[in-house]
Amino acid sequence: MVTNFSLSNSYINQILFELRNVNIQNDRPRFRNNLEKFGMIVGYEISKTMHYSAEEVQTSLGSMITETTDDQVVLLSILRAGLPLQNGLLKLMDYAEAGFISAYRKDRQDGTYDIRMDYVTCPTLENKIVIFTDPMLATGASLDASMRMIKDYGTPKEVHLVTIIASEYAIEQVRRIYPNMKIWAGAIDEELTAKSYIVPGLGDAGDLAFGEKLQY
Repeated sequence: MVTNFSLSNSYINQILFELRNVNIQNDRPRFRNNLEKFGMIVGYEISKTMHYSAEEVQTSLGSMITETTDDQVVLLSILRAGLPLQNGLLKLMDYAEAGFISAYRKDRQDGTYDIRMDYVTCPTLENKIVIFTDPMLATGASLDASMRMIKDYGTPKEVHLVTIIASEYAIEQVRRIYPNMKIWAGAIDEELTAKSYIVPGLGDAGDLAFGEKLQY
């Protein structure tokens, strides 16, 4: 399942406008805040797909039956760019557990790159709803590497991906390899350059959120 929020009007389109806009996106706190807002909104949409059970609640004046979720959620952030999205989801799903995966591209001098996986920490994923947060889904290589890295942590009930912008190529790749994964994308852009940059995209989300990084 793929949800492309840009195909219908909602406040997500305003968030996308500000995230893409070169005259706005360099305001670092605003950029991070927009990522968090996106995470909260998409978290609400994901919550509609979860399992709920009837439970009695006692108020000061009486009691009633309401629906509460009994799903366990693990939010997995692909560092470092996925952190604001994860924070937004945590503001909504504050009962969720959290995990962190270091997955990044290491550029070579010839213009090619490797996906480096240096670190992972997360709770058991057995029969839980796993939600990955990664703002840019260019090729799907980092997500694929992350999925393979967590396979020893248990079999999730469901796997979701929350991303700001994905390329058409990455969507096709992820759907081919992980047909049951649910993808929630702010927008899906057509072009992917030879260096695996999404066009028009928005730039380097990690740098815009946290500052330019140095690679050695």
